[in-house]
Amino acid sequence: MAQRAVQMGTDPIGKLLLKQSVPAAIGILVMSLNILIDTIFVGQWIGTNAIAAINVVLPVSFFMAALGMSIGMGGGSIISRALGSEHKAKANKTFGNQITLTLLFTVGFMILGLLFMESIIPAFGGRGELYTPAKTYYTIVLYGVPILGLAMMGNSSIRSEGKPKYAMYAMMLPSISNLFLDYLFIYVLDWGMEGAAWATTLSYLICTSYILFFFCSGKSDLFLKISDFFLNLSILKEIGSLGFVTLARQAVVSITVLIVNNLLFEFSGESTVAVYAIISRMLMFALFPILGITQGFVPIAGFNYGAQKKERVLEVICKALIYATLLATLVFILILVFSEQIASAFTQDEAIILKTQDVLKWVFLSTPIIGIQLIGSAYFQAIGKAIPALLLTLTRQGFFFIPLVLILPMYFGEFGIWISFPIAEVIATIVTAFFLRKELKRYNG
Repeated sequence: MAQRAVQMGTDPIGKLLLKQSVPAAIGILVMSLNILIDTIFVGQWIGTNAIAAINVVLPVSFFMAALGMSIGMGGGSIISRALGSEHKAKANKTFGNQITLTLLFTVGFMILGLLFMESIIPAFGGRGELYTPAKTYYTIVLYGVPILGLAMMGNSSIRSEGKPKYAMYAMMLPSISNLFLDYLFIYVLDWGMEGAAWATTLSYLICTSYILFFFCSGKSDLFLKISDFFLNLSILKEIGSLGFVTLARQAVVSITVLIVNNLLFEFSGESTVAVYAIISRMLMFALFPILGITQGFVPIAGFNYGAQKKERVLEVICKALIYATLLATLVFILILVFSEQIASAFTQDEAIILKTQDVLKWVFLSTPIIGIQLIGSAYFQAIGKAIPALLLTLTRQGFFFIPLVLILPMYFGEFGIWISFPIAEVIATIVTAFFLRKELKRYNG
């Protein structure tokens, strides 16, 4: 077994968790900063409606990225456990199947997305003045989703080998290049929405090119034969059952954005959709350290579970929960203190600034407890228990948020939409804590 993989079963858990989590967090930070600054550029150089238009398209690109991410996370769980139990051939076969599956799904959905474009854009809130810029952005970005799918899948596979630094580089390169291309295409060449879309698409290509270099240059512990690309039914079932957890989570995110966009458009028009677009970007950005802990936690838990090292599994859960909760509390405090500065960075419209400042506080109200929900659901995915991982993943936005956001506005108007975020988080955290505690009692018994 490769020395790097062995370290996941021998190094001190605290040191190992930081070693795995910090690169993941930095990668997410850079990617989130990219999305954040990209939104600022679009808002300042094109206009507020352009921010709202991109948010309309976001559920579609999220879902496409989720195809690659779900295959990567599902296969990554198998790879981590296979390396932990020294089944190298299964790890290689899994990775080959991941590549084939990603291409089949993303190309298929790209074709469907282009064929039904005229129906999809209005359904996701691209109506009125938002339709034309949303269509422009959607069309160009959709051509790049097979490349995006491969990038997301490959990144998860790199992390499953216990090589988080390379996964971090894979996230940093496209993020940095996207900002440069934004400046060139939007500000210098004045391409407007087309420039924003091309900058995003070309950044996907840079990410995928780097990941291809990683796997072809001998840096990976995985070595593929042609036969590894041929689909294997048992591996597909395992990838599908575990990957569906991630896919379902991202699909629910897309559905959530769709519902909220349409509700806000009905209540207050394009301007409030722009407020939600800013909030969405902040949710991606502000939670980067907690998501980094979660991503760093998964391969460690999976490897040690596969190696039957019970004490190390329990220790990594405890330390991940402590780190995530402390960081989430810090994020919440910073959001409260700097809400005005955050809102002002995106737009010069005073009304939108004031509204964003107020909404930020409500949406982030339950942030301090979010680590419990994320680590809890990630644990079940790491150890290969797809059903509980899926159910816990869907609790926050699927089982609780969507019903709340459909019911509460009937009694509280637009405020009912915003208060649905923290209420759903609290309920989901209680449910996750209950099932995690039950599983750990069984495992420790």
